[in-house]
This record gives sequence, C-alpha cells and structure tokens, in this order.
Amino acid sequence: MAISYLRRAYSSFAAHVFDIPPRLMAVLFFLILLLLPTCGLSSYYMWILIYANIIAIFALSWDLLVGRTGLISLGHALFFGIGGYSTALLFRHYGLPLWITIPVAVLLGALAGMIIGFPCLRVKGPYLALVTMAFPLIVSNIIKWSPLNPVFKGEIGIRASPFFPFLPIRQQRIAEYYLTLLLLFISAVIIYKIANSKTGIVFISILDDEVAAKACGINVTKYKIMSFIISSMFASLAGSIQAHFLKNANPSMFSLTLSFVPIIVTFLGGIGSIYGAIVGTYIYYILDKYVLIYLLPVLLRNFNLALPRGFEHAKLIIFTSIVLIFIIRWPRGIARYVTDKLQDLEEARDLDERGPRIWKRYKKKEKS
Repeated sequence: MAISYLRRAYSSFAAHVFDIPPRLMAVLFFLILLLLPTCGLSSYYMWILIYANIIAIFALSWDLLVGRTGLISLGHALFFGIGGYSTALLFRHYGLPLWITIPVAVLLGALAGMIIGFPCLRVKGPYLALVTMAFPLIVSNIIKWSPLNPVFKGEIGIRASPFFPFLPIRQQRIAEYYLTLLLLFISAVIIYKIANSKTGIVFISILDDEVAAKACGINVTKYKIMSFIISSMFASLAGSIQAHFLKNANPSMFSLTLSFVPIIVTFLGGIGSIYGAIVGTYIYYILDKYVLIYLLPVLLRNFNLALPRGFEHAKLIIFTSIVLIFIIRWPRGIARYVTDKLQDLEEARDLDERGPRIWKRYKKKEKS
C-alpha cells in the first residue's frame, strides 16, 4: 500500500514538476531558501533575507498587474504605503494585534485599488503610467504638509511586539524569516493559480489585443479593475508586514524610489512570470546589500586597498550599471534564460527516459 502510494507520488512529481523546467527550478529555489537559515547566517543577513521576501511579494503584485494585463503602474508604492500606514494606525489607535491589522490592511488595499482603478482606466499607455505615478506623490505630500499631519504624524512608531515574543532574539529572526517565506510561497501559489485560470487567460488576451478582447464580448473594464484589486491586495500585504517588521510606517513607503524597485527586480528576473519576480528580488538585494556593502570592501582590504572617497554616492552608479548589464545580456530576464536553456534539454531527456527499445526505434526512424 505504501509502496504503491510512493510510486504514484513519484509519477505525479515527475509528470507535473520534474518535466516542466519552470516548476522544477521553482522547487529547487524554494528548497534552497528553506535551508538558508541552517547555514549559520548572522542577524544582518537574516534581516536582508526577510526584507527580500517582503519585497518579493510586492514585486509579484506588480508583475500580475503589468506583466499579465499590461496596465503600466509607476506608483505601485501607493498600495504598499496604504498597507503599512493602515496597519500602524490600527495598532496605535486601537491596539489591535498584528493578526487582525494585516488582514484589515489587505482589505483596505483592495478598496484603494478599486477606487483608484476607475479613474486610471480612462487613460492608456504612458498617460496611465503618469497618472499612477502621481497618486503616491499626492498622498505623501498630504501626510507631510496637510491638516491631516497631526493624525498621521509623519513617521508612526507602532512599538509592536515581535512576531514571536516567546523566542530568543536569534530564533526570532529565523522564525520571522520562515513566516515571510511562507507568506511569499502562499502569495506566489495564489497568483500562479490566478494567472493560469480563466481569469488569467482573459488578462493575457487584454495584454495582447484589447480591441479583439472587446470584440469577443469580454468586459475589459471589469477585468482591469479586478487586476488592480488583486495586485493592490498583495502590495498592501507586503506593506503591512514591513510596518510590523520595522516597527514603524513613514512617508518613504510612498516614495517613487520604492515604486521603481518592483520594476527593476521584475525585469531583472523576467516579466510575466511568477518565478522571475522572486529570483530578481534576491539577485537585487544580494548585489545591493551584500556584494557592494560587505564583499567589495573585504576584497579591497585583502589587496591593501581602501574604499575611495564618495563611494557611497558612486555605489548607486555601480549598482545601476551592473543591473543594466544584466538586463542587456538577458533581456527576457535571468530566470527566463535559465528555464529556456532547460527546455532545450527537455525533448532529449524525455526520449531517453522512455527506454532503450523506444530510443532504438527513434534512431531507426531518424535514419530512414
């Protein structure tokens, strides 16, 4: 009984995961992420990994909106900030625990996506990008300078208890990492299911040809609003997690710099794919927080060299140049490039696994 069950499980894994390169790469990548805390990483590196998980959820939300529906958003930090500020305000003024504030923040983000989606759909292309870019600038200035400033008070320190207060500090970081990784995994699975459902097919049809989609009787406005709502929900989830993780919410959550982060990491990994946004996020933060901040100074010290003056200002130029080289070298994204190479081997591997007799027949047919 157990042996037959294991055989069926192995056959299912081989058919649905092993023979599909993107899924195989996703499983291997997720296994690596599961094993990372066992490598004895310091608290600083665990903080980088936790923050990368949060931004990966944010990038997934942007990829669903732009990579699937084609609605260009340059102000996606608006939903990120709404999630963070709503979480902080609910905790500060009402003392609600994080397990309540996070779902409420997600619902408020969905409401904001629906409200903002309607005026945004009246414009297209670059005009849509400019409109979406204006919203976070408006909200951040309202927080800073309007009569509502006493309510928001700029940066809101929420003084929340840790996610796992019953654990030691070192174990808290590891537990927080696994919590954010679990939320990232659940978000990726939900977005993957949406992208491969009938709704996802409609999203792709709108991306390919909106006029043809209308001619087929598709309610394009309905599905565009739906994509805004789903995308804003996951962006607000990322913002609410960050507010609890960093113990504050501040106007920088609405900044244009933060809005460009999901764009960079999604193009770096591969737009229009679920795994591309996640892989691109980790490459981005490894380059930014590890290679240029830690590894490069260590290498220079080994050669008795010191960092030049103004390196902090030059770091952005170096980092941007590296990212541009990656994008020019792999325009479809690094993750997509790897999966394309794996797909080139898929046919030969499939023939080889069929057995020696079928392989000989194939060779005979090929010769004839």
